[in-house]
Amino acid sequence: MTIHSILICGGTHGNELSGVYAVRQWKQNSQKLQQLAPSANISFELVNKASVDARTRFIDEDLNRQFDLRKLQAKRAEDGSSHEATLAQSLNEQYGPKPHGNIDLIVDIHNTTSAMGPTLIVLENDHFNQQLARYVKTHMPDAVILVEDHIPYEQHPYFCTLGKRSVMVEVGPQAQGALRADIYLQTLRMTELIVAFIETVNTNTDEQLPPVEAYRLIAEIPYPTDSLGQRSAMNHPNIDGNDFTEVRAGMPCFMDFEGKDILWEGDTVYPHFVGEAAYDKQNLAFATAQKCEF
Repeated sequence: MTIHSILICGGTHGNELSGVYAVRQWKQNSQKLQQLAPSANISFELVNKASVDARTRFIDEDLNRQFDLRKLQAKRAEDGSSHEATLAQSLNEQYGPKPHGNIDLIVDIHNTTSAMGPTLIVLENDHFNQQLARYVKTHMPDAVILVEDHIPYEQHPYFCTLGKRSVMVEVGPQAQGALRADIYLQTLRMTELIVAFIETVNTNTDEQLPPVEAYRLIAEIPYPTDSLGQRSAMNHPNIDGNDFTEVRAGMPCFMDFEGKDILWEGDTVYPHFVGEAAYDKQNLAFATAQKCEF
């Protein structure tokens, strides 16, 4: 297996600025990144340019939920289609059509308002993704590996799945529409490691690395609501700002507006995307994961 082409993207969400500024910087000077993988052709893309210009997550709807095969294969009327739905069709024509992408690897860079640290999100449990995750974790010990293999690769709605292979770089906490130097530098470091790993694959110098600690996505958890459908609790201080912290049955996970704890009743989990601002409209409090080796 050789990775001939790498597409590195920012601006899938226009207010997640680490990827936006990193891609702009690399477009001006890609020499350092290209030197890490001279055997591959590296290109760059600001994906949703209109939302980047507007400094908003999207114009009409989340672009990163438009790449489900059923959506892409559905015929859309020209009039009435959202900006992102129309853009998704255009991107699918440019880099796909999914599932027959013409890019070997897409690296899509994101920020989160949650305290997830530098997180590498992989979408498949295969040798390539295992070794990539192990390489990144070995060279960047503070990296977190998040495995989202709960559905087949082609069923993910993410932009990056237009590629034959893909990963997402998700680094936080960083406020929407803002930059933080430490978060930006973690973004650069993780992306550089991904590119360096590809060179080891292409030159057959990759090592068989042992499994590393990872987290496997289970479910998304909504905020509690009252009989009127209004939110009745907040994320508990024990987990807010402490993504990937263990929560066992009987431990507090929410706090109501009178300060009363609401206890977790399920199996042991590791909440992440805790209080992500972009998911607030969907009433999502956090996602859960199980710890695993990957």
